[in-house]
Amino acid sequence: MIQPIYLYGSEVLRKKAEPMDLTDTEGIKTLVQDLKDTLAHADGCGLAAPQIGVSRRVVIVDGTELTETYDYLKDFRRTLINPVITAVSDKQCEYNEGCLSIPGIYADIRRPASVTVEYYDEDLNKVTETFDKFAARMVQHELSHLEGDVFTDHMPPIRKKMLMKKLQNISKGKVQARYSTKVK
Repeated sequence: MIQPIYLYGSEVLRKKAEPMDLTDTEGIKTLVQDLKDTLAHADGCGLAAPQIGVSRRVVIVDGTELTETYDYLKDFRRTLINPVITAVSDKQCEYNEGCLSIPGIYADIRRPASVTVEYYDEDLNKVTETFDKFAARMVQHELSHLEGDVFTDHMPPIRKKMLMKKLQNISKGKVQARYSTKVK
């Protein structure tokens, strides 16, 4: 079911998410479907459970709509349950990021160029996978949400200061988005 996306300023976005109970197969199935439905409706490339108000360690990423720019993402769809980063590259790269919880704001953010993650897929198979290029960016961005971080936390302080008024307006719900939003 399509859920509202919680905006910058919502408490749930600043809490460290709790692990998903792997024995709660119905809860997992429902949460994953809600994330997929909401992401498809919002037209994004990733969504973390806290962004729909659920403080659990579940994210989805879907790069299939970005194949004109990044052809290697043609079949890139992942569900990551209880993900843990086990390695990051020393090499850093910079990409322009945006976020469904912070509509209308974009910034170049530096992150590791590749990352290895252990997680459970939606069939509850344990997976270890290394992501690179823009796939690594999507995964790291969503995993940050599980730690209570948003991409603006990674901006240089002067850039964040310049955007403070816009961020304050978003936190009050004063923002245009093409999807349902909520501040709480």
